[in-house]
Amino acid sequence: MNRTFERVVSGRMQGRRLDLYLLASGIGISRNRTVKLIDQNLVLVNTKPAKPSYKVKCNDHITASFETEEPFTVDPEPIPLSIVYEDAEVVVVDKRAGMVVHPARGHSHHTLVNALLHHCRNLPAGANSKIRPGVLHRLDKDTTGLLVFAKTDDSLTNLGKQVEARKFTREYRAVVWGDLGLETGTIDAPVGRSSLDRKRMAVTPFASRMAITRFETLERFGIATLVKVRLLTGRTHQIRVHMTHYGHPVVGDAEYGGRSREVVRRQGEVPAFERMLEIMKRQALHAAVLGFWHPRTGKYLEFSSPLPEDMELLLKFLRSGRARPDLG
Repeated sequence: MNRTFERVVSGRMQGRRLDLYLLASGIGISRNRTVKLIDQNLVLVNTKPAKPSYKVKCNDHITASFETEEPFTVDPEPIPLSIVYEDAEVVVVDKRAGMVVHPARGHSHHTLVNALLHHCRNLPAGANSKIRPGVLHRLDKDTTGLLVFAKTDDSLTNLGKQVEARKFTREYRAVVWGDLGLETGTIDAPVGRSSLDRKRMAVTPFASRMAITRFETLERFGIATLVKVRLLTGRTHQIRVHMTHYGHPVVGDAEYGGRSREVVRRQGEVPAFERMLEIMKRQALHAAVLGFWHPRTGKYLEFSSPLPEDMELLLKFLRSGRARPDLG
């Protein structure tokens, strides 16, 4: 069904970004889809296309025309799960690489939520979580490790407040390119949508949110470093974006420079670089520790997950010394 949206900007809405104005004015679709409509020139300001960052002015005439999407249901699917802990309130899962956490348009099957709906029979859906029942936080498709899901409405509310109050413990292991130099450090840089590619995130002052990442060096290999990373905030792609911004992309990360030859500092490291990417077909990032306060008992629970096979193989190669030009 085709829908037409039409508004005249009021004085109190003046100065807002076009994408945020549309959302606040009741266009009725997600921000991602709103931005896509703007990028496709389906949103007109005074009969002309504009960018998502355009600041609307009083009396601007804004129109949009688009097809409404039929709602889709999330079906249970008998997909194997690695369950670390489960009770009546929560379930903690160790996610494998290549698995999407929850359904989205164009990807409504074979997700972790589909598998959990089959296992649990039912998951709570908040006001904005019809396709993300029980979901409190996410991992990227090719990031492995621990996630907790709520099994009741009360747990969803309680754990959601813990996430907002930064009471969750979320600790990762990552292999990043180069030597960080510091033993410990904090990256405090706002993260938002890239102005050059709306599908990617970036450190930017525009339409961004505060993002804080702490890291600790665990092992140095010259060409790369094994680090422990702790999230203080949970922005999309935060670790991957922050490490690239810091000059040390996560090994194997195709989206944020982790498979680029530019990370190689010396010509003699090229064979090791190529071998490392043969081992790591994805980003070398693993959610190793997860802790939270149980929503019913109030007891602090913490779980750990061993490194997956590909990251262990990568570290074995690095520890062998074959990655060092002077030893290889």
